[in-house]
Amino acid sequence: MKKIQVLGPGCPKCTELAKRTAEAAKSLGGDYEVEKVSELSKIMAFGILTTPALVVDGEVKVVGKVPSVEEIKKMIG
Repeated sequence: MKKIQVLGPGCPKCTELAKRTAEAAKSLGGDYEVEKVSELSKIMAFGILTTPALVVDGEVKVVGKVPSVEEIKKMIG
């Protein structure tokens, strides 16, 4: 199972990234765990200073932008 984390305090961009990530994971049909991380200390533990961010299996894939569903599929697939 791949662990996908969306890092962000809950701003509109963070919410949109979470929505697109869930959509991408669902359309791929694999075994994914999608987690929304909004706690500042946990976000900073990844070295992230700009949100939103997307983390796949502990590896930061995107910081500060909201990629398309198709781009997210490539990152998590």
